[in-house]
Amino acid sequence: MTGSHFDSLPILIVEDDAAILELLEEELQEAGYRTLGTSSAEDAVATLSHSEVSLIISDVRLPGMSGMQLLEQLRSEGNHVGFIVITAFGTIDQAVEALKIGADDFLTKPLDLEGVREAVFRVLENRRLAERFQQASPTGHFHGIVGRSEVMQALFHDAARLAKSDAPILILGESGTGKELLARAIHAESPRAKHPFVAINCASIPSELMESEFFGHVKGAFTGASESRQGLFQAANGGSLFLDEIGEMSPGLQAKLLRALQEKRVKAVGAEKEEAVDVRIIAATHRDLEQEIESGNFRSDLFYRLETFSLRIPPLRERQGDIERLISAMIDKHAGSQGKSIERIEPTALQALLDYSYPGNVRELENAIMRAVTLAEDGLLSHADLPERIRQHGQEQRSMPRPTEGNAMVAPTQQSWPSLEEVEKRYIQKVLEATGGNKRRTADILGIARRTLYRRLEED
Repeated sequence: MTGSHFDSLPILIVEDDAAILELLEEELQEAGYRTLGTSSAEDAVATLSHSEVSLIISDVRLPGMSGMQLLEQLRSEGNHVGFIVITAFGTIDQAVEALKIGADDFLTKPLDLEGVREAVFRVLENRRLAERFQQASPTGHFHGIVGRSEVMQALFHDAARLAKSDAPILILGESGTGKELLARAIHAESPRAKHPFVAINCASIPSELMESEFFGHVKGAFTGASESRQGLFQAANGGSLFLDEIGEMSPGLQAKLLRALQEKRVKAVGAEKEEAVDVRIIAATHRDLEQEIESGNFRSDLFYRLETFSLRIPPLRERQGDIERLISAMIDKHAGSQGKSIERIEPTALQALLDYSYPGNVRELENAIMRAVTLAEDGLLSHADLPERIRQHGQEQRSMPRPTEGNAMVAPTQQSWPSLEEVEKRYIQKVLEATGGNKRRTADILGIARRTLYRRLEED
C-alpha cells in the first residue's frame, strides 16, 4: 500500500544486546525502513513522548522495566502501536502471554532475519489496514447514502437535478443496491419533501388486490369491502409514490397507472367519479424492462413514460472504493442503535469484508455488519463475528497459491524438515495457548470448523 501515515514513521527497536540491536537496524534499513534504537524500556518511553513510531520491536528481558511491562503500559494508556516481542526459545510462554495482552507477533532467538522481515511486513500491513479503516469516514453522502466513488458522486449529482422536476423517475439496479433509499433521497431533495413519501413493493401485492391498493375502493365495491378505503395515490397526494419492483405489475394495472400519470386523476374501485391527485411517481426494478416488453409482460408506452428520466444504481462490486466507508457508517449506525461502542475492527475481519463479492449488494453488507456488531464484545469487531460465508470466502482467498516468477511455486531448499502433521500440531497448540484456550477463537484464526479443531485435538 502507498501513501499511508506509516510510511514516514520509524521502527523503534528496544534491545540491550548491542550486537542484536545493530543487526536488526541494519536488516530493517536494508529492507527500506527507518529505525530508532534504544537499550532500555525507559529510554523507549522517553522516545515515544516526543516521537511517533510505526512499530516497536522489543526484547522481553531488559534492564529495569521489561518488554512486557512496556507493552502493558502502552496498552493501558490506549496506545495501540504495533508491537513485536523478542524472546529466547526457552521463554516461549512469555511470548504467548505477550500476545494475550496485546502484542501483534513474537520472534524467538536466535533470530531468523527473513522471519524478522516477514513479521514486520505483516504487522505493518495490518496496522495500515486498521488506520485506513479509521480514516474511512462516511463523508460524501446524499441524504444518508454513502458514496465517494466517482460513479456514486455522478449518481448523486443526477439525482439532485432530477429531484427538482415533477416528472416520473425510473431507478434501475440489482436487488439490494438501495433503490428505495435513493427514492427517499430524491423525495427529500425535492420541493415535495414536506409531503408524504409512500412506498409499495408491487411484488408483495396479490394481483387481484392491486387496483384497490393503488386507487382505493368504496364500501360494498366487492365482497369483504365493509368500508371505504383510500388508495396509495390518495395517501401520497402532494408527495411521492414509490413503486418498487414495478416489473411485477399486471398488464391491466399498468394501463390504469399510465392513465393516472397522464390525466393526474384516479377512480376508486366501485366509485362513479374520478378524483384529482398530485403525485410524483418514482419506480424501480431489478428486471430488464425492455426484455419484459419483448416478452409481452410490460407495456412499452408505460416504460417510455417512466424511462424519460432513469437512474442506475451500480452494484457494490462496481464501487469497491466505497466499501470501507460503508462499513464504518454501518458499524456506527448499528452500534448506536444497540447502545454499544465499537472502537476497533480486527484487520482480518476488515480484509474479509473487503475481499467478499456481495452478490446481495449493500443489503447483504449491512446484514453482515448488523450481525457482527450484535456479536462483538469488548469494543472489538472480530473476524469470528462475521457470517460464515464471508469468513469462508476470505479463507479461500488466503489459501490460494501466490504466483512467483514464471508462475511456479518456490520449492523449499533441501534440509531437515518436520512433518506437516508435526508442524500442524505445534501451531494448533500455540494458537490455542494465545487465545487462552478459547476454541471458537482458535478455530477462527486457523480457518477451520470447530468440529475439525476438536477432532484434531482428540487425535493429539
